[in-house]
Amino acid sequence: MRSMKPFENQVVVVTGAGRGIGRAIALKFAAEGADVVCVSRTQENSEKVAGECRALGRKAWAHAVDVSDAAAVNAAADRILAECGRVDVLVNNAGVTRDGLLMRMSDADWDVVLNTNLKGAFLFTKALVRQFIKQRSGRIINVASIIGLIGNAGQCNYAASKAGLIGFTQSVAREVASRGVTCNAIAPGFIETDMTAVLNESLRAELLKRIPLNAFGQPEDVAAAALFLAGPGARYITGQVLTVDGGMVM
Repeated sequence: MRSMKPFENQVVVVTGAGRGIGRAIALKFAAEGADVVCVSRTQENSEKVAGECRALGRKAWAHAVDVSDAAAVNAAADRILAECGRVDVLVNNAGVTRDGLLMRMSDADWDVVLNTNLKGAFLFTKALVRQFIKQRSGRIINVASIIGLIGNAGQCNYAASKAGLIGFTQSVAREVASRGVTCNAIAPGFIETDMTAVLNESLRAELLKRIPLNAFGQPEDVAAAALFLAGPGARYITGQVLTVDGGMVM
C-alpha cells in the first residue's frame, strides 16, 4: 500500500515562485506531495517552475501576477479557487530590492519596494483569508528578512517593508487564530540567490565574518523552514518569526 506524503491533497500558493527562494519552496512542497500554484511576475517563469512541479508528479498551475495590483491579485485568487477548490497554504515570498542611500532614494524606488514586498502580502492574504476561515484551517507564511529585524545601510525601503511584514504577520495571527489558521514569518539571512550573486568578493568575505556558521544559506534552507511551519509539527505556532540566517541574529 502506497504511503501518503505529508502534503498530499493540499494546495499551496507561492508568490515570487519564478526563481530563487520561491522556486525552492514550490519544489519542496511538490516533492512532499502538494499541488502547487506558482505565482510570479511573468508567465514564462511561473510556467517553468510549474512544469518542474509537474515533473515531480503533482498538479501545478502558473499565474503571472503583479502582486502590488489589487485587481490582478483578486482576479488571480478567484481563478485559483475555481481551479483548485481550496487553498491550504499561502507563502507570500514575492520581493524586490531597489537599494540606495536615503538622501538619494527616489520616491519610485521607495514605492515599488513597499508595494511589492508589503502591500503584495497584504493583498494576497486578504484575497484568500476568507477561504481559510471558511475551511477553519490554513497556514500563512510570510518571507521577511533579517534586514527587517536589524536594518541595513542603503536599504531603508527594503528594511521598512520587511519590518512591516513582521508586524503584519503578528497582527494577522491574532485575527485568524480562533478559526484554526496560523500566520508566521521566516526571516532569511544571506541566501545564495540572484540578489546576493551581485555582491563582490570583498563584501562577501566581510559578510561571512558576521555569520557564525561561516557560510551563506541555500534557498532549500528557507524552503525547509516553510515546510515545517506548514506542517503538523507547527500546529501550535503562530505569530512567530523564524530566522534562517546561520546565527547572524541571536
